[in-house]
Amino acid sequence: MPPANVEAMSAPLIEVQFDGLPGPTHHFGGLSQGNLASQVHAGFSSHPRAAARQSLAKMRRLLDLGAVQAVLPPLPRPDLERLRAAGFSGDDQAVLAAAAAQEPQLLRWAASSAFMWTANAATVVPSTDSGDGRCHIIPANLVAMPHRAREAIGRTDQFRRIFRDAQQVMVHDPLPSLADLGDEGAANHTRLHASGARALHLFVHGRTAAGANPPLRFPARQTREASAAVARLGTLADDRVLHLRQHPAAIDAGAFHNDVVMVGDGAVVLVHERAWLDQPAALAEMRRRVPGLAICEVSDADLPLAEAVGSYLFNSQLLSLPEGRTLIAPAQAGEGRSAAVLRRFRDEGLIAHVELLDLGESMANGGGPACLRLRVPLTVSEIASIAPGVLLDHARIAALEVWVDRHYRETLTAADLADPALVEEGRRALANLSELLGLGSFYPFQR
Repeated sequence: MPPANVEAMSAPLIEVQFDGLPGPTHHFGGLSQGNLASQVHAGFSSHPRAAARQSLAKMRRLLDLGAVQAVLPPLPRPDLERLRAAGFSGDDQAVLAAAAAQEPQLLRWAASSAFMWTANAATVVPSTDSGDGRCHIIPANLVAMPHRAREAIGRTDQFRRIFRDAQQVMVHDPLPSLADLGDEGAANHTRLHASGARALHLFVHGRTAAGANPPLRFPARQTREASAAVARLGTLADDRVLHLRQHPAAIDAGAFHNDVVMVGDGAVVLVHERAWLDQPAALAEMRRRVPGLAICEVSDADLPLAEAVGSYLFNSQLLSLPEGRTLIAPAQAGEGRSAAVLRRFRDEGLIAHVELLDLGESMANGGGPACLRLRVPLTVSEIASIAPGVLLDHARIAALEVWVDRHYRETLTAADLADPALVEEGRRALANLSELLGLGSFYPFQR
């Protein structure tokens, strides 16, 4: 039986919020070049239990507000297969010890919990928009960052085990692992739509394979070629697609994905004025293609680009909920000049409510509310085909909180990544989680 929040809805599409959970190896490795928060906190002690609890608190609040909420389970970490492929041999303890002594950066990559940011997990094209009437999920290859490049393998397997009816929901292979096909998922994709009109899929890239006019300070991760390939795999007609290029100044300011400088939902777009190249033309084309589109462009004078990135204001979740359009924002967005911008959003009627949430552990590693979730618009029958254990209600969230408290360490340091006990703790935790969610032998180590 679908969750109560599904039964209460009558729309053709119901947006399911698939949130990621930080894993037991959540740490501050400073692994993400161009992500300022990640780099600033490199080497700090992390708090895996608090990180997971904060994520579950967000899921609980979304459930309270009437959203349909699901969880995407953690991937197994540390990734010992990756370490063995790099030439480290022996039992787990020997592999970890050798990697820690000889290649500590490789160990940090292998232990990364960056999969928690599920906005990067995939791009989703709903069945109402696709050319073949199926929902398409295209897992992101994430080749731009070495600590994330292997996520696609695990996430593709997970999606296929969660979305079990390929006739309704098609889970593709990720794009080939080529730099010029670098795909970062839904963090660079937004679906806009007005009542009775065809939806527009906005794809934002940072560079092209030709590489003209690149950012000067940080790498551009998404390529136009990748975005075009994702649109083709999703069987999107050309008139449903708009490609924009992210402004190099935004990338150099720390906006490593488009969702750090723009958020959209339905017929509402909130965007910083330096988000894209040739932005006036981009906004005009969006208005032409989406009738009644409401756009709030925030000027650099009202909120300088550096402050927009630092506050993660635009990395908020914007959702259409029973009580009105709601912005789920990080706590620091309620301070300084970004607080004035939030008031403007309300005063202009673009949003009805703002929820400020404490996501300190995720934010310290460079991910806000929007990073933590993947929007998956589905029909009622498509929702009914999902492995039911991942769809959350209050009782299941409470059980997950107990699970976190039982299995996650309170504090984790860089030295702890070489502890073989952490491997066993992680496997026990994930085996218990697959049982808790009724997923059977969900993980490779269980098969």
